[in-house]
Amino acid sequence: MRKSLYCVPCLFPFHFLPKNMNSAEIREKFLKFFESKGHTIVRSSSLVPGNDPTLLFTNSGMVQFKDVFLGTEKRNYVRATSVQRCLRAGGKHNDLENVGYTARHHTFFEMLGNWSFGDYFKHDSLVWAWELLTKVYGLPADKLWATVYETDDEAFDIWHKVIGLPKERIVRIGDNKGAPYASDNFWQMADTGPCGPCSEIFYDHGPDVWGGPPGSPEQDGDRYIEIWNNVFMQFDRQIDPKTGEATLTPLPKQCVDTGMGLERLAAVLQHVHSNYEIDLFQRLIKAAARETNITDLENNSLKVIADHIRACSFLVVDGVIPGNEGRGYVLRRIIRRALRHGHKLGQTKPFFYRLVKDLVLEMGAAYPELPEAAERVEQVLKQEEERFGETLEHGMKILEAALAKTPKKLDGETAFTLYDTFGFPLDLTADICREREVELDEVGFTTAMERQKSTARAAGKFKMAAAVEYSGDKTSFVGYDNLVHDAKVLALYVDGSAVQKIAAGQDAIVVLDTTPFYAESGGQVGDSGVLEAAGGLFEVADTQKIQADVFGHHGSLRSGSLAVGDQLNAKVDTAVRARTVRNHSATHLMHKALREVLGGHVAQKGSLVDADKTRFDFSHNAPVSADEIRRIEEIVNREILANVATEARLMSFDDAVGAGAMALFGEKYGDEVRVLSIGTSRELCGGTHVSRTGDIGLFKIVAEGGVAAGIRRIEAVTGEAGLALVQNLSNRVNEAAAALKAQPEELTQRIAQVQDHVKALEKELSSLKSKLAANQGDELVSQAVDVKGIKVLAATLEGADSATLRETMDKLKDKLKTAAIVLAAVKDGKVSLIAGVTADATAKVKAGELVNFVALQVGGKGGGRPDMAQAGGTDASGLAAALQGVAAWVGERA
Repeated sequence: MRKSLYCVPCLFPFHFLPKNMNSAEIREKFLKFFESKGHTIVRSSSLVPGNDPTLLFTNSGMVQFKDVFLGTEKRNYVRATSVQRCLRAGGKHNDLENVGYTARHHTFFEMLGNWSFGDYFKHDSLVWAWELLTKVYGLPADKLWATVYETDDEAFDIWHKVIGLPKERIVRIGDNKGAPYASDNFWQMADTGPCGPCSEIFYDHGPDVWGGPPGSPEQDGDRYIEIWNNVFMQFDRQIDPKTGEATLTPLPKQCVDTGMGLERLAAVLQHVHSNYEIDLFQRLIKAAARETNITDLENNSLKVIADHIRACSFLVVDGVIPGNEGRGYVLRRIIRRALRHGHKLGQTKPFFYRLVKDLVLEMGAAYPELPEAAERVEQVLKQEEERFGETLEHGMKILEAALAKTPKKLDGETAFTLYDTFGFPLDLTADICREREVELDEVGFTTAMERQKSTARAAGKFKMAAAVEYSGDKTSFVGYDNLVHDAKVLALYVDGSAVQKIAAGQDAIVVLDTTPFYAESGGQVGDSGVLEAAGGLFEVADTQKIQADVFGHHGSLRSGSLAVGDQLNAKVDTAVRARTVRNHSATHLMHKALREVLGGHVAQKGSLVDADKTRFDFSHNAPVSADEIRRIEEIVNREILANVATEARLMSFDDAVGAGAMALFGEKYGDEVRVLSIGTSRELCGGTHVSRTGDIGLFKIVAEGGVAAGIRRIEAVTGEAGLALVQNLSNRVNEAAAALKAQPEELTQRIAQVQDHVKALEKELSSLKSKLAANQGDELVSQAVDVKGIKVLAATLEGADSATLRETMDKLKDKLKTAAIVLAAVKDGKVSLIAGVTADATAKVKAGELVNFVALQVGGKGGGRPDMAQAGGTDASGLAAALQGVAAWVGERA
């Protein structure tokens, strides 16, 4: 399918086209038309393919019907029609870099489609397409062209003899890619399997637009735009093993798969040339302009933002959240690209999430799942904005500094720093470089990335399990009931290589036939302890799985020697294990309490249980309130006080899940699983646990926060650690009470009194600053100089804050009448700036431009309204010179 790469001005008349038709009407008329032809209307599927792990996203309308075409799935209909939401921003189908630079590229788009599963074929497909376009949508017949595969005489004859399209407007497209059937007009799912010719429909925008018809040397122009593609699954393609040549055999059931981009069709029907000029985008562009305070609606950054709010919102609707890999990373890239364009327009505060409401107004009726999830979408986007907002500003300063040194090329090390430190995806940096016509050193970026990976791999002193090749017997784990057990050394490894013997001082991995040591799994860390042999003492720092049933004991030989075949006594550190199992058991109780308090949507997204704490990540779109934390603690501690015995049973996976046991995130389960019942919690878990809930002792949450959009993290302690925390908090309360000369129970009231007193002092201080500002303002009036009829004043106010600067500015504007003023203050090396221009002078001098002139010289950047603008800087050393240059700057413009 061809795509235009460049947008040209729309110079041609549209008087021959029908009255404008909005996007909602286009959707409705398409579905109703094919419903009248016996098609079942099928709702859009998710952007996350439910039946195809080979695809990152749903990128065409046929994805949800792929198994039907392959014959592995049956539907109760043979004709279908839908408006499918699609995404092309990752993997093979990636239009992200073109969005904002062309007239018809999008990350998210809507595909109008109709399908036949072994029912009608070419005749009905093309005749109905022509009827819909010319009769229902009212497109002029003389503006439509068609393409067919070079040898597809059947489709050619339907266009010419049945529909009446002149021969000169039917283009045969052959194999132009150096291989049989390698053509824009021949579709194939893979090298073998279903395939067939295509027939595309083009709209001619007229001679005022440059470009030639499909198949011509000028086909990439914008005059002829493809709007619809009819794919005919006609053959089964196989490769002859002897000759290597492809053979085509007619399919027993021939199918039709069509696709027409809603946005392209809307552009034609609404008499505009660019997709971004259609009704849907124009309202989103205006919303983006509103949130970025931009008046130029032709700004390409607004197009990017309008496109990206659609993609991001629907990805969140379909369950994707920003992350560092896979679909989550693609979402994060799109969000950050939108934020970068907002920053480019001067918007440094969260704004992107505010467009969700506008999107709901535009598309909520067509996709009811959007308004239902709107609040969650806003929360996810806002949190991602807040996480990236500050780093974006810092990262842009790093980028600007690098480009100031080498304006024609950005080195790979800087690109990697932006990625590693500030979270700039490489394509975001590439986007900026492309705008500025700067070459990006991608090879250098890759080199820096590989160097970091190598360093990270070398840093794990005892994490050598992946490099170990072992083919011996399995390890028998007896650590549920025993913490001390006799064992035999089956293998030894030093630096990843098998050895027969180790000496004192060597780091190694020891494999035993039997072990009481728990190997790290399911979030619980591996056990530590000692291996006591007749000839040596091995200290175990960690236990990891080399294979699913082979445990590696990582550590160092403290004395003597140890050899393969030696008998020894394996002893787990009982104190550490006891603290770990208390935290692990408490995690199960906490998980259930979270679901009870916050809702059934809570699902584990990761955990770390060690001797010091339990750290639990879970899905939830809002901070956990203090009251919710209190209720969670109450539920868990109530379970602990009940002192119920813990029970672990082996069951089949299906029986366990059927009995209500919860399977946890990131775990892999075999046919037989271990079901742990502790209190009222029942989960699949292979970890070690307390015998009774009362053994946990005490449960206390110590921290709660967000780790990613839609992901929260709770840390908690138990047992002695919980007691120590409570005692420490009690001591601090007593110390605070003593400092405020109050009893602990009076502490809240006493703090409120102190706060009231501080507010009164701050109010008094503000009044004094106001008086000081007035006095300084009176003194500064005499320093103003006349520049072509405008009083120009640039000065520093010692000790002034932003409020004082604003108040002084207002008084000076009143006194100087026609004036352009810049006031500055310095605190802790940072510069605060404010510029003001009286209304009668803004036609010549703009406050936003004036403050930016000064800010750029003090390590900052600024902008704002024509009459008032603020900015800041980080380099006070350039302030004096910057202020001295204000009069000359105003003079150039006055």
